[in-house]
Amino acid sequence: MTDDEGDDPDLRILAQTTEAVEAAGRVLLERFSSENRVTDRESLLAAIEANDAASTAVLRPALERIRPTARWDDDEEGAGPLGPGEWWVTDAAEGNVNHVHGAAGWAVTATLVRDDEPVLTAVHLPLSGETYTAARGHGAFLDGVPISVSAKSELAAALVSTAQAKPGEAPEIRRRLSASIDALLEHALLVAAAVPATLQLAPVAAGHTDAFWQFGQIRSGLVAGALLVREAGGVVVDAQGEPWALSSEAFIATTPGLAPAMTAALSALP
Repeated sequence: MTDDEGDDPDLRILAQTTEAVEAAGRVLLERFSSENRVTDRESLLAAIEANDAASTAVLRPALERIRPTARWDDDEEGAGPLGPGEWWVTDAAEGNVNHVHGAAGWAVTATLVRDDEPVLTAVHLPLSGETYTAARGHGAFLDGVPISVSAKSELAAALVSTAQAKPGEAPEIRRRLSASIDALLEHALLVAAAVPATLQLAPVAAGHTDAFWQFGQIRSGLVAGALLVREAGGVVVDAQGEPWALSSEAFIATTPGLAPAMTAALSALP
């Protein structure tokens, strides 16, 4: 973000949004220990709920002050279009399951969606202190330094990843996910699968990995990463190569050079 861009209203909103996710991140960091463990489903769900509540208590009021007229997307597992106007799409503890197990891989995210298009986002990783930001038309950044996707165009040399969108995926999504992993194992150099999605998308935007795909459309897990990758010079499409939207059934974020091979591999799935 440069000084001459400071008059853009969205950049001013982004600066405030960044402060909000970092404040919520400090709450989660205070609650974190590498000794954290859960012993059963009941304790797992209770720990997740407590983290969400603690972080949201800081994040939501801050974002509502920044953009009082924006509606709030309450459904962390919501999918599909939101409709006209502005919406805050957030995850106050993305990768919460990693946090409660004392592991890395969690963040606080906030994305302003306008007329079903993400226009600005801030993703804060409290353990490392890193913050990814992007605003539509202004590029993507890591701690204020511009980032860009890799220059790869050969799928056989690519590092790719996917993620399970949520627990209890529908059988047809599980089948497509399984088939897609098999297909990419055949074509890509290395294939990884991990959660959360945003923390698989940020490395694509930064050029550390080359592609991410997912079946199962959870808004809060995709909108931040979609904007980061687009603003870092990447492409975000569905399995047929059409521009990704909240109504899409599949999600692919990658480099311009790899997009044809990724869509070819995934569009051929049964």
